[in-house]
Amino acid sequence: MADLAKMAGVSKITISRALSDSPLVNRETRERLQALAQEAGYKLNVSARNLRLRRSHTVAVIVEMKPSHDRTMLDPYPLVLLGGISQELTAHGYSVLLTTRQGATAAAVQAADGLILLGQGSRQDAVRRFDKLGLPMVVWGAPGDEHVVVGSDNRQGGRVVAEHFVSLGRRNPVFVGNPNHPEIFERLTGFVDALAAHGIKPLLIRRDEFTLASGGDAMHSLMDRAVPFDAVFACSDLLAMGAIRALNKLGRTVPGDVSVVGYDDMPLAASFLPPLSSVRQDWQEGGTLLARKVLAMINDQQEQSETLPVELVVRET
Repeated sequence: MADLAKMAGVSKITISRALSDSPLVNRETRERLQALAQEAGYKLNVSARNLRLRRSHTVAVIVEMKPSHDRTMLDPYPLVLLGGISQELTAHGYSVLLTTRQGATAAAVQAADGLILLGQGSRQDAVRRFDKLGLPMVVWGAPGDEHVVVGSDNRQGGRVVAEHFVSLGRRNPVFVGNPNHPEIFERLTGFVDALAAHGIKPLLIRRDEFTLASGGDAMHSLMDRAVPFDAVFACSDLLAMGAIRALNKLGRTVPGDVSVVGYDDMPLAASFLPPLSSVRQDWQEGGTLLARKVLAMINDQQEQSETLPVELVVRET
């Protein structure tokens, strides 16, 4: 920049402003200085700039989930969340460093300006693990301790499903999921509390994997033990779809014998046969909020947790 300033007969700060498209330099001068820089083969040394500013202009996004054949990274969680995050961060000149839990110890992650964690982990173990990095961090999940969290109203999600089952006359509902995860615990709590008001106590079937196979296995377990049930609230759509497939094979009709509701309202839910009833989350808005809050925290602004509304989409199950 010093060489360019000498060549152009302007100050070094004017060169810096012109190359960063600052409105403090008029358009004609900006274009002239940018053309001169191009002719001279000048390229911005991003690493040197970041070192001077003590910023990497990178936000690390860690996906806590473990991808599998049944549950891929192409699902709305986390893909739509990532879309909202990326759009907001790139609009503010930040790069997104995407990694999984296994790759989060990389030096590039530790050099990031901030961290977005998608998934709190069982008993919040992921939150505690990445809190040790000492970076401004925003978490997708359920409100908890001192961390800034963005998430859906999971407790309300559980309540609306319970009221839906009651309105259908169901008296023996089952919840499928692992309440060790904070979000699942909130869904179960809302479900149990709402049913208790009607004198109904649901059965909990613990399943760690949010997959088709896991949902099917849960139904086989119930049938093998001759447990009476007439409704299933699965903590994910894939679990719900697996449950429906298993019930059909076991001779139980949906929704005739058993009503089934999933969670997330992924695109496949509407085209599933029969079309799946599900609790919808606003992933896009969630991703945008995660990015906005981590950017604010990077700039030393105080942020608070935020909860997004949910909606029960009733279809044919």
